Amino acid sequence: MTAEGAGRTVVRRPRQAIAERPFIVIWEATRACPLACLHCRAEAQTARHPEELDGAGARRVMDQVAAFGRPAPLFVITGGDPFQRPDLTGLVAYGTSLGLRVAVSPSGTPTLTRERLAAVRDAGAVAVSLSLDGSTARRHDAFRGVPGVYGQTLEGWRAARELGLKVQINTTVSRHSLADIADIAALVGREGAMLWSGFVLVPAGRGGRLDCLDPGEVEDVLHFLYDCGAVLATKTTEGHHFRRVALQRAVLEARGERPVLGALHGRLSARAAELGLFDGARRTARRPPMDVSSGRGFVFVSHTGEVHPSGFLPVSAGNVKNRPLTGIYRDSALFTTLRDPSLLGGKCGRCEFKEVCGGSRSRAYGFTGDVLAADPYCAYEPGSFPYPEELGALTAPAAPAAPTAQTALAESTKRRRHPSSYARRGKTGARGRNECAR
Repeated sequence: MTAEGAGRTVVRRPRQAIAERPFIVIWEATRACPLACLHCRAEAQTARHPEELDGAGARRVMDQVAAFGRPAPLFVITGGDPFQRPDLTGLVAYGTSLGLRVAVSPSGTPTLTRERLAAVRDAGAVAVSLSLDGSTARRHDAFRGVPGVYGQTLEGWRAARELGLKVQINTTVSRHSLADIADIAALVGREGAMLWSGFVLVPAGRGGRLDCLDPGEVEDVLHFLYDCGAVLATKTTEGHHFRRVALQRAVLEARGERPVLGALHGRLSARAAELGLFDGARRTARRPPMDVSSGRGFVFVSHTGEVHPSGFLPVSAGNVKNRPLTGIYRDSALFTTLRDPSLLGGKCGRCEFKEVCGGSRSRAYGFTGDVLAADPYCAYEPGSFPYPEELGALTAPAAPAAPTAQTALAESTKRRRHPSSYARRGKTGARGRNECAR
């Protein structure tokens, strides 16, 4: 199912019924990583955890992913740094033998070598994703906490492309990177990538200690990412309102109009023009964002087997050691609740875009303890878009999910706290939960 506008697809929806089969499964192979990134949701450690899934446990996870049927979900092996696992290549080969499309998300460390990338490619990996949080070594290495990471990342990026691997570049949208995003976009354009993803910060792990963004700043960045879509394939992570932006821009473009945006967008646009970002060849078609979000086409399996709707939402729906992933995803109260937009609260619940956006459930939980609360980083006021008629066909809802156990969980998760940095935000010196939810 797609949302069509002006003769093109504006927002894509997975071919499979997302209540039955996820579009993507992320497996956290390990939390071991030598970096000290400022935003790390995993609060990675230098050593592997003693309760980390072993090779047999990892293969059982992949068996369970394959059991979802065809089309098989995309299976991403992340971390920490998955190259810290000596059995990584064998696990990639096993997943490939099951018919899974396997991707790997390594860190920019000395383990990111041409030889290791070639090994996972030969084992069947189709893509890698790498993080770039600064356009210079000074900026990127400061964010990652270790000198030399920028150079290692660029070397790995170039080697992966030469080896024929698809490369996705991930950039954290944070206070640290706001002024540098246009320069990062230009770097992605020069080096080449299958996809550039803007990760809109969630206060998880170490990220809970970073300064909050203003919703208007996030809005400006999302529109800038949309602008970049004319020359780069762009997407967002935990920036679900990017789909709203794409729909609004499609309507405005059909009418020959431009949105009214803030000063940050103006600065980013001016810097991009100065760098010549838009001077080259335009893409023949934009890459439409995919309508997938926490628990709704997306599932995360932790290093110990806990199943979460997202790696940034630390509420477990069960463990693959005790229950198959298929059952957890399809039937657990947490996942079925998240697939019902009618349960959303605050302005997300009132929004005409809730069927295709729904806001970040991870960020809502991070700031309020309620998985169904409004996303505090969204600047849009429901009902304020001036052309609702044109939006009608574009925001047609997907088939409703089964109501199994939804109402009970909607009540039980309200104001629920988790013993992590989410619940400690008021004690760390960072801004309080509600201060950023303006």
